[in-house]
Amino acid sequence: MPDTGVLPERVNAGDVETYDAIVIGAGISGMYMLYRLRELGMKTKVFEAGTGVGGTWYWNRYPGARFDSESWTYGYSFSKDLMQEWDWKEHFSPQPDTLEYLNLVADKFDLRQDIQFQTTISAAHWDQAANQWTVTTDKGQKAKSRFLFTAIGILSAYTLPKIPGRDSFKGPAYHPARWPHTPVDFTGKRVGIIGTGATAIQAIPEIAKQAKQLTVFQRRPNWAAPLHNAKISKQEMEDIKSRYEEIYAHCATTPGWFIHQADQRKTLEVPPAEREAFWEKLYGEPGFGIWMGNFRDILTSEEANAAITAYIAKKIRQRVNDPKVADKLIPKDHGFGTRRVPLESGYFETYNRDNVTLVDTLVDEPIECITPNGIKTAKQEHEFDILIYATGFDGVTGAFDRMDIRGKDGLELKNAWAETPRTYLGMLAEGFPNMLMVLGPHTARGNIPQAISHSVEFQAGMLKHMLDNNLTHVETRPEQVDEWTATVIKAGEALLSSKVDSWQNGVNRNVEGRTVRRVLGYNGNAGHFRRVTDEVAKGGYKEFSFQ
Repeated sequence: MPDTGVLPERVNAGDVETYDAIVIGAGISGMYMLYRLRELGMKTKVFEAGTGVGGTWYWNRYPGARFDSESWTYGYSFSKDLMQEWDWKEHFSPQPDTLEYLNLVADKFDLRQDIQFQTTISAAHWDQAANQWTVTTDKGQKAKSRFLFTAIGILSAYTLPKIPGRDSFKGPAYHPARWPHTPVDFTGKRVGIIGTGATAIQAIPEIAKQAKQLTVFQRRPNWAAPLHNAKISKQEMEDIKSRYEEIYAHCATTPGWFIHQADQRKTLEVPPAEREAFWEKLYGEPGFGIWMGNFRDILTSEEANAAITAYIAKKIRQRVNDPKVADKLIPKDHGFGTRRVPLESGYFETYNRDNVTLVDTLVDEPIECITPNGIKTAKQEHEFDILIYATGFDGVTGAFDRMDIRGKDGLELKNAWAETPRTYLGMLAEGFPNMLMVLGPHTARGNIPQAISHSVEFQAGMLKHMLDNNLTHVETRPEQVDEWTATVIKAGEALLSSKVDSWQNGVNRNVEGRTVRRVLGYNGNAGHFRRVTDEVAKGGYKEFSFQ
């Protein structure tokens, strides 16, 4: 794996600076948290591993990278000037445009002056006597603060496959989450890619356009639906700008902060012809409508899910010329929508190309090892010039586990969360005072920037409450943690996704010990989550314990 960054300068390990707040990460969460902490007059330092802002959109530069929320719902809504200043170029923004937008935000609000780049936090320890956190960086630098904010993202701890000989390949090998800052030229190259998850589904069609030969090693097929991306005209963008308040107000009423609202009819109560016509309409429209705007029971009823699954399988067979290849691309172990649905642009048609080969590693050709020249399967050795490990992330808790975080009485967070995370509202972990998590385990997610904004606003409000009342210490109440953990678990039980292995349930074959399902997010209606948090704020945050 090539190193694409600049080596950071050493910092004197004896220097210990003190702040009111330390934020880990300068992505969408960390930038917004910094903005709000500044408003509260708090001396804040943000530590960021990359050389620039952007988080997900700084690191993930692979071909085809873009988000699948409508662009105009993805940005920040805290500044009317910002919303009017920025023009989204496409309905679903590509990575370079999104990174440009986040750099504009950093420039407009002069955020970089409080961000230390090329710095990874390796440890964070709570000092009960001093009522503060001490963080240690990879350079040996230490810093102290009363409050610690984790803005580390739910998909930032990337994973490499556990395959013998992985480091022996003599050509360049890349993980999409650490893609070079300069484009990779695939022209005339033999390329092998392991994985067919969300990242690969975006990258494969783009790589196939350049590569001499692309071989896809599929470990587990995934459902996917068309993105239907398009450019945004100047006139359309002006109309969007005039309706921003209406758009964001609408997103705040939906289950996942998207523009999509579930159809209140039940699948099997709709006549088959009408049902098919409805699905054809959704399948032909941009975005998550086929998943988030579908009949309300497709994610909870096995019969309803079987019906939509059969429909999507039929669409794959219509798009892939070779019936045998189509069959390999159709998941058999989970129904449509029970794992996060990637949106694609010509993914299935890519397998109609003469220069693309699909290898089913689960049934036909298990991978035995990586060799200096390529990938050896049970049948043959495939030789490549370039390898890509599109093998995903250790989701939600992975980035926490990679730091040595210790709370009260030296309690290690990784051990405390071994069976399941325990938090209140996903904002504060039990036993870890003054550590506030943006998008921590057990928060409601969906349209990520909107979920982030809600979390940041809640935490900024609680901090203001503390400052106004001369409070310096906040932690969870055990009874509230018990109640919220039970709520989170119960909300997930009704969903078919709770019976499916995925990173969202804490299962990852690339990580030691990640074989048991854990509830990592609040999978109930995000509207309920918003109501609960709003009531806590209006009631003076009495569900938390303050000193």
